Amino acid sequence: MTSFKKSALASTALLSFALGGCAAVGGGPIPNASAPISQTEAQQGAQAHPELLAEFGGTYQGTQAAYVEQVGKNIAVQSGLGNARDSFTVSLLNSSVNNAFAIPGGYIYTTRQLVSLMNNEAELAGVLGHEVGHVAARHSQRRQAKAQQNTLLGAAGAILSGILLGDSSVGQTLSKGFLQGSQLLTLKFSRSQELQADELGIEYLGKAGYDPRAMGTVLQSLAAQNGLDASLQGRDNAGIPEWASTHPDPAGRVQTALAKAGQTSGTLNRDTFLSRIDGLMYGDDPAQGVIEGRQFLHPQLRLAFTAPSGFYMVNGTRAVSINGESGQAQMSTAPYNGNLETYVRSVFSSIGGKDQNLAPANIQRTTVNGLPAMFGTARVNSGNGEVDLVVFAYEFANNQAYHFAAISQAGRTDAFSPMFNSMRRITPAEAAAVVPRRIDVVTVARGDTVQSLSRRMAYTDAQERRFRVLNGLGSTESIVAGQKVKIVIKSR
Repeated sequence: MTSFKKSALASTALLSFALGGCAAVGGGPIPNASAPISQTEAQQGAQAHPELLAEFGGTYQGTQAAYVEQVGKNIAVQSGLGNARDSFTVSLLNSSVNNAFAIPGGYIYTTRQLVSLMNNEAELAGVLGHEVGHVAARHSQRRQAKAQQNTLLGAAGAILSGILLGDSSVGQTLSKGFLQGSQLLTLKFSRSQELQADELGIEYLGKAGYDPRAMGTVLQSLAAQNGLDASLQGRDNAGIPEWASTHPDPAGRVQTALAKAGQTSGTLNRDTFLSRIDGLMYGDDPAQGVIEGRQFLHPQLRLAFTAPSGFYMVNGTRAVSINGESGQAQMSTAPYNGNLETYVRSVFSSIGGKDQNLAPANIQRTTVNGLPAMFGTARVNSGNGEVDLVVFAYEFANNQAYHFAAISQAGRTDAFSPMFNSMRRITPAEAAAVVPRRIDVVTVARGDTVQSLSRRMAYTDAQERRFRVLNGLGSTESIVAGQKVKIVIKSR
């Protein structure tokens, strides 16, 4: 959570590797698959590119980023697009989300977290090739033809309104203002389009001399990570609720990708890949705040809070989302003029939007862990019955305020009370103790086992399972001396 500026990348559809399908748009024949990127497409992408970088934590700098760019441009050449190497912009994003996507004009993105999950260069090329395939097939333009009036935030709002608030105009207006996390800023594409991009990515892998089966293995790792995340967050299944997901479980695409690849072999470049990503930041960037279990800590903003039991958090660039069966919330900030009551009312007004006169019935003043605080509740009649929206704001030093916006079924806001009461300042010592985790590539020594190396993972829970998923190892696979593997360590 680094910045809180509101923005919407109006009608610029993101093409995502990790996203599942959305009904109504077919893959169909690939139009102009080798046509050069047009001037219009280039201008559209150039306009959206800076905003998109801001939404996903900015670019990750250094040698790892240069390597990702090199692999991406090399695989782009296989698409047949004119001047592909010069026409594509490949960015490594400083984001802890497992995702990759593209926008028109040849702008390709992958997060450092997804790169960390990969185990060879062919997998990286496959993911980036998938995105090149989206661009070559003009999937964004075809998607926009179906949803010209959707902004990214609007699409996210519609997801929540359909699940929690019904399809009423009240629900859609409320949710458009409520959803601000970057995790909710992607339009989904049809299953056939995703499969078509997989197929093109596999084709490009083969042309470049890579093992085309890498597309299937990276999808396997992503499916395993989804399952691990579900387990760690206390969810019953690996599918993140549709209203809060940017990467539904890709397990269903794994077998299709492997079948398309067939028995053809090729280069993996495993050791090269591992040596080039050594030292890559893993998980949350402390500059954006970190999630540790149910606690969120931000060393720069000097704040911390704890999510309620049974809820899980997702850290975005402009907000922290807190999600559970009984409601959703976000922690963010807004302009503050020193009057906390005015601040609370402005948040309600912002959530309601210009077409919805949203205001609390009353505002109460309190103190939370020494912080001046105020809160209010508004009841909204939506398509699925009444819901309560709570805005709970806190005054910090340096004329700064932060707030939770929480929505639940009417009368069930108590689920968030422990979280509201957990907001606190953190000490300089606590802030200094928040350090980044990084990938450390090690060579397996004689006598090393999965269990012994897992104990070096910088986590207090699920160490072995984290190690296996990170290295693409099945539940019974072992390691051998001389093999390179990844562990996660804390930087000091």
